Amino acid sequence: GRFKAQRIVDDAGLLACAMYVDLNPIRAAMAEALEDYRHTSFYDRIEAEKGRQIPSAAFDLVPISHEESVAQRSKSLAEQREDLKAKKKATGKRVLQDSWLAPLSLDAEVQSSDPQVHREGLRASNKGFLRIDWSSYKKLLAWVAENKPLASGTVALPKPLSDALIACGVVPEMLSDLVWNFKKYFSRCVGGSESMSSDAERIGRRWHRGQRSAAACFN
Repeated sequence: GRFKAQRIVDDAGLLACAMYVDLNPIRAAMAEALEDYRHTSFYDRIEAEKGRQIPSAAFDLVPISHEESVAQRSKSLAEQREDLKAKKKATGKRVLQDSWLAPLSLDAEVQSSDPQVHREGLRASNKGFLRIDWSSYKKLLAWVAENKPLASGTVALPKPLSDALIACGVVPEMLSDLVWNFKKYFSRCVGGSESMSSDAERIGRRWHRGQRSAAACFN
């Protein structure tokens, strides 16, 4: 599905957004279980957890100088492709299937403003993006996939998962409705009611669509 929101304004909104995106294959009836759909980052993380490896082309490319990079721009696309083929060296190196992805969890010991560059050439950054560990996120997402919201809009969440969710700022009873009916709450801005209100004020608007509804979903 299309994701139209332009701004995510707090950690709780980021968690809801991530779960909404990961749930797309189930929502679109393209898979019955999240681990059955191969073309998602969630699938890659699951497979890496099992130890599955894939070939990596990251090690097959030869670095070039700035002068060579400038010269490349004057060549046609076909010439650039030929040069690229000539510079590749097949190493056959394999890496865990999720090595191209940034880590899921933020490191609580590292300042969010600190650069966390990945030095091995597999991905751009070592910086995570959620204040929740992978095990809890995986269980929460699996639970949401199996529990569509009731007519009342609330579904009880098991306590261990509930505690992890509260720490992220999301009301446990509203998680299922929040993720399954994501577009009911959010349009151009994603987050808790107060964060959405502050963002609206920052850009000269009186409110963002959905911020009153979202107030019931976030601590």
